[in-house]
Amino acid sequence: MDDARQVRLVRPPRLRPGELVRLVSPASTPPREGVEALVRFFEEQGLRASVGRHALDEHGFLAGTDDDRLADLNDALADPAVRAVVATRGGKGAYRLADRLDVAAVRRDPTLLVGFSEITVLHLALWKATGVAGLHGAPAVAAWDGEVAERAFLDAVRTDADVVLASAPDAPTAALTTTGRATGMLLGGNQDLVATAAGWALPSLRGAILLLEAVGLGLGQVDRQLTMLTRSGRLDGVAGVAVGQYTRCDPTPGDTGDWTVLDVLRERLHGLGVPVLGGLPVGHEEGAHAVPVGTPATLDADAGTLTVTAAVS
Repeated sequence: MDDARQVRLVRPPRLRPGELVRLVSPASTPPREGVEALVRFFEEQGLRASVGRHALDEHGFLAGTDDDRLADLNDALADPAVRAVVATRGGKGAYRLADRLDVAAVRRDPTLLVGFSEITVLHLALWKATGVAGLHGAPAVAAWDGEVAERAFLDAVRTDADVVLASAPDAPTAALTTTGRATGMLLGGNQDLVATAAGWALPSLRGAILLLEAVGLGLGQVDRQLTMLTRSGRLDGVAGVAVGQYTRCDPTPGDTGDWTVLDVLRERLHGLGVPVLGGLPVGHEEGAHAVPVGTPATLDADAGTLTVTAAVS
């Protein structure tokens, strides 16, 4: 497909009481206590939770070998009893699995994939191959950030109501907001993984709203990645850009001048000539909310809102 508007959208069923959630680790190894907390979180919501066989394995910076991590992920996607697959954490290594997903199983029985950061590459690859929507976010983020964010996460997986995110005027990336309104499929997530996916797992962004957030990138990395995406034509036809949190994206010791990450983003994104909405509570910081990816959205820079169709039906 050379246009995001041509993809047939599929929304997995919403989570209902008593249904099974599978926790897997497609990237780095999570702390055991974090996995145990996730199990308790879902059980407290009236769901059943199981843990992938290799979820706590260690293989360098990865949660087990590629084959073992892939086996856990594909087993979960193919199991008809599993109604949501939740990544225990991000980290590194999910990109190694993105071209080996059991897309046939997902086409037969769409399952909700929940995760963010490194998991962005899996969301992109699955949507490109199947049109199945996912959820950029994690229950752990919701649990850390209090009742409002927790409720927002649960609503996103249990109801088919639109998700509305408001720009926070005091958030750093709010300074990037322009004017105008755009509609399109919301695609993207973590900038590092959007760039990593270019050329193989990244779907067409033509007619789409690009979602971006990042953590731990230097100014040069932010600039290189966005320049590569622009010069390679991967951002041609983008309808708008929704910008979340850019966390610890600071100048490095070798940088000169007084630029910040906002200066880099402003130069790269405003050059696209499309509406940009910053200040969104999406990313790696306190207050981060879950947001559907791969569903229709409306970006209203004048009103300061991003309205996204639910990932579930």
